[in-house]
Amino acid sequence: MLQQKQGFKGQRLIAISTEVFSNSEHNQLTMSLYITKIGFFPAVKYHYIKKDSGVDYYILIYCTSGEGWCKVGENTYAIKENHFLILPPNTPYSFGADRSNPWTIYWIHFKGKLASSFLILPIAPNEILPDANSRLQDRIDMFEEIYENLELSFHSNHYNYASLCLFHFLASFKYEQQFRQIRSHAGIENQFSQKVISYMRENVEHNLTLEQFAKHFNYSPSHFSMLFQEETKQSPIKYFINLKIEKACQYLELSNLKISDIYPKLGFKDAAYFSRIFGKVMGISPSKYKEQEKII
Repeated sequence: MLQQKQGFKGQRLIAISTEVFSNSEHNQLTMSLYITKIGFFPAVKYHYIKKDSGVDYYILIYCTSGEGWCKVGENTYAIKENHFLILPPNTPYSFGADRSNPWTIYWIHFKGKLASSFLILPIAPNEILPDANSRLQDRIDMFEEIYENLELSFHSNHYNYASLCLFHFLASFKYEQQFRQIRSHAGIENQFSQKVISYMRENVEHNLTLEQFAKHFNYSPSHFSMLFQEETKQSPIKYFINLKIEKACQYLELSNLKISDIYPKLGFKDAAYFSRIFGKVMGISPSKYKEQEKII
């Protein structure tokens, strides 16, 4: 049977850095529920994962089209369009996409003192029946809001907000009827730092300096740095380096690129320096990360 664990077209994922992750375990605001990884896999043919000993986090899998399957303990379940499943920690499982009609899934890894509150027993897929008030798109919009804030998660306020949004997102599954009854709308203010971060992402594979960033936005380096730090609580260069490491994680998990191919693509001229910076941000070396991190 042909199986694949990485390299799906159109995939997205974010792995939270060790620094942010560790702080959330002790932060009164987020310790009850926080995100460790998030992703979206569209029509992932041959997708397959198996964990004989389970994992130390909860997993939400939300299928929006196609089909897949999940084996939990001795029971195997079909997962179809508009089905979701929440897997608890320390539970052996395996799952994968259907060969002829592969699933499209949104997924989140999460932890916290209240994480177990969102578990739905028995452990099996649940169906969300579409109707005029099902708010399926609202739920996807919530996921995207969480994801977009996690893209900015090097600023703790964005991570805190994303983790608090997770309460609402998970509640939309557990309390489906209540979720259908109420609609809300929210806007996102276009801050200066968001424009800068967008530019950073567009140039993440270049080695830009503070002076170059400031010149692009028509500020002096000192004024540019001050404005950016007021909103993000981090220096522009530190934030830019963190984005590079985020991109490195994506390359390590979602491509077949070697580490020797990755660090030059991200503007690092020295492999040792890249490894040192990667270890500082993620807590482990690039090679160890590539070895131990598997998609979902």
